[in-house]
Amino acid sequence: MSKRDVIDFSALEKELQAAVESERRYERENQAKLRAVSQGVGYDQFRGLVLSSHLKPLEKKDKDRAPRKQPWNPVALGNT
Repeated sequence: MSKRDVIDFSALEKELQAAVESERRYERENQAKLRAVSQGVGYDQFRGLVLSSHLKPLEKKDKDRAPRKQPWNPVALGNT
């Protein structure tokens, strides 16, 4: 058996993972594009929707139980 006939499974797995991630990204961005077109947004909003398609909304448990490390608007607190 020559070295050419041996399959490098770790390289094959890395290539497969990269292809799967690429396909997920394509699908996610395509869905964002379709939503943006159906909403009739302008170019800047369209671009923003596509670029932020990887973000996921916070769940209720993430907002309720998390302690705040910084006030929302520290400048406004000093003016009262």
